[in-house]
Amino acid sequence: MKIALTIAGSDSGAGAGIQADLKTFAACGVYGTSVITALTAQNTQGVFGVSEVKPAFVTKQLFVLMKDIGCQAAKTGMLFSRPIIEAVAAGIRKYRIAPLVVDPVMYAKGGHPLLRSDAEQALVALLLPLAHVATPNIDEAVRLSGLKKIETIDQMKEAAVKISVLGPKHVLIKGGHLPGRPVDLLFDGTKFTTFEGERIAGDSTHGTGCTFSAAITAFLANGRPLEQAVARAKTFITSAIRYSYPVGHGFGPVNHFWGVKEKGKD
Repeated sequence: MKIALTIAGSDSGAGAGIQADLKTFAACGVYGTSVITALTAQNTQGVFGVSEVKPAFVTKQLFVLMKDIGCQAAKTGMLFSRPIIEAVAAGIRKYRIAPLVVDPVMYAKGGHPLLRSDAEQALVALLLPLAHVATPNIDEAVRLSGLKKIETIDQMKEAAVKISVLGPKHVLIKGGHLPGRPVDLLFDGTKFTTFEGERIAGDSTHGTGCTFSAAITAFLANGRPLEQAVARAKTFITSAIRYSYPVGHGFGPVNHFWGVKEKGKD
């Protein structure tokens, strides 16, 4: 079985972050390992506290995993601070971890910041150049590209070109925050490819970005080319939203195990 690694924060509500990544890896047929960068006190209604892991311990987690298990692909999610980004980038270079999916997590669904303001420059300078693909959502793409807004496919294309200049080999802008049918845009430095889905009504959408990028990572670990990995991940996240279920009193999680039958049922 192939190995996929997630380097991200813990979501105590288990809808996003490390928990969502590991569930997605399992559902997509790879063995998941994790380096935890931060703990959150979080539920479906929001993030109520963040406690970052010491960068030296982030380094140690990565060292013991790579020494013993290794990985065929990896992703980063919530990294929170500049020292953590520095530690993660150094480890990725040292162990030549590739392909790398960089999900530039900046805010939780409720708007709580998950990346300190002084860490954005480190994310751009140190991590994006190591990425096989960067997967910002619309709000993150606005921040990274410097555009005032992104409301159309043409603006998505403009943002993708600007972000590609920062170093990632590919840029995938996730268009779920735009009105209408959700369209994701992949830019490989030369051509654009769009992936269109359907808009599914409901509030159980917590962790969609983490889950989408984790699914891409899983399919890359299994040897799929990027465009095919994105297409399969798009199918996976669409079904995870369609078959989601209510948990808590806020934005519930997607159903990472939509493809697994419940025990004892046909």
